[in-house]
Amino acid sequence: MNVRASLLGAACLAAVGLAGCASTPPEEDPVQIKLNDLDTRLARIERVAANQSLLDLANQLDALRNDVRAMHNDVDQLNHNLELSRKQQHDLYADLDQRMKALEGRGGAGGSGGASGGAGTSSNTLVAGAASGAPGGDVADKVSYQAAFDLLKDSQYDRAIAAFQSFLTTYPASPLADNAQYWLGEAYYVNKSFPEALAAFQRVVVNFPQSRKVPDALLKMGYCNYELKQFSAARDVLGQVTTQYADAPAAKLALQRLDKMAAEKH
Repeated sequence: MNVRASLLGAACLAAVGLAGCASTPPEEDPVQIKLNDLDTRLARIERVAANQSLLDLANQLDALRNDVRAMHNDVDQLNHNLELSRKQQHDLYADLDQRMKALEGRGGAGGSGGASGGAGTSSNTLVAGAASGAPGGDVADKVSYQAAFDLLKDSQYDRAIAAFQSFLTTYPASPLADNAQYWLGEAYYVNKSFPEALAAFQRVVVNFPQSRKVPDALLKMGYCNYELKQFSAARDVLGQVTTQYADAPAAKLALQRLDKMAAEKH
């Protein structure tokens, strides 16, 4: 009897306890309150992380925009330099063409005089003699020069270098020797062989001081020194072009390169 009464009493207490738990509102449950707090904190952290990510993306976008602007500036500068180079090459080719026509004109006049004098000398022979530097010579040096020049125009720079070197060895006294020496330097320059190009342009100045190629050779010496980071030497020789050959097209290009160096603080 006592045991039964005890079990009945325990059951009643359990029932009362369950009734008490069931009557506790969810919003006052400590566990639920803790969960809600954690949810709030997590949401706040996620918002901060999202905002930081957006900030990082915005910074990266600004950096990319700056890079694009810098690339555009570089492209514009390269296009400008290319246009200047093309104009210079056009002027140099035109100069060569005029000199060749002048040689041919002098040869033709001499041939007419020879024929009237009864010597029977053809204009072609006299042109060849003018080109080779020897009376009555053949057209070998002119042909050799033109072959080397054609290789240069076709962008076959290594072959052009070899051809101009062979021409200068075979025909050192040719009236075309100064041109050949200059274009040898150009072939080296476009091949980015700057020490060899510098030496070739120096020979134009030293060996052919009266040549019309001297201002252009000095200009390219300045360019070579610039590429070799010999900035003091570059400034000296470019300044020489602007003072001694102020009326030559090379003087304007020399000033532009000096301005570029100043902007670069060289």
